[in-house]
Formats: sequence, C-alpha cells, structure tokens
Amino acid sequence: MQAPPIQPVEPGKMVSILCCMCGIPIAPNSANTCSSCLASQSDVTRGISTEATLHQCRGCQRWHMDAGKWIGCELESRELMTLCLKNINGLNKSTNGGEKVRLIDAGWIWTEPHSMRLKVRL
Repeated sequence: MQAPPIQPVEPGKMVSILCCMCGIPIAPNSANTCSSCLASQSDVTRGISTEATLHQCRGCQRWHMDAGKWIGCELESRELMTLCLKNINGLNKSTNGGEKVRLIDAGWIWTEPHSMRLKVRL
C-alpha cells in the first residue's frame, strides 16, 4: 500500500499534529505532546523539599536565621518570605540535569492564626 502524497501547506496556515499520548490536535513541538500530558509526565519539583522548619523565639518573637543570628520580622512580610525561601532545600541548587531551578513567584497562603504554620505558594 502506498502512502498518499504530501500536500503543500499554504503560507500563513497553521499546521497541527495529534498529541502522542492523548490524541488532541496541537501545534508541533519537540516533544509532540500537549502541555497537560507533558506536565503529567515530568516533575519539576524533584529535589525540592516541601517542608522546612523555622524557629521563633517565644519571648521576643524573632526568627532564627543561622549561626545564632535572630531577625525580627512581621508575619507575612518580605523579610520572612526571604528567610523561608532560604530554608527550602533544593531551590538554590542545580537539579539532576544540571539546570538551576528558577523561582517565578512566591506568595503566602492563609492559615489559621493559632496554627503556628506558615504556608508559602511557589
């Protein structure tokens, strides 16, 4: 059986292919997969810890940095966010492939005031 001849594409006309996993039409890319299938197959958070522990002095309400240094920060402040991000293992190191992880956005997630937990959305 012979394959049908390839028809030339008109200039300006979008060419689409089918995703190799789910079969929806997409624009061609190097992986030939749609963004949702690509996201389900790869884990960009590999090597980054999901929890970190910070210590706060109950007397003066300061936060422990490192090497015996304490810093005073308001809750949900920029300084406290910086301290939290510095304590997350894997953010400042290269991943297994040699590429560094680049943080685009970080924000606070609301928790109950008495929970004594700070949650950060990355």
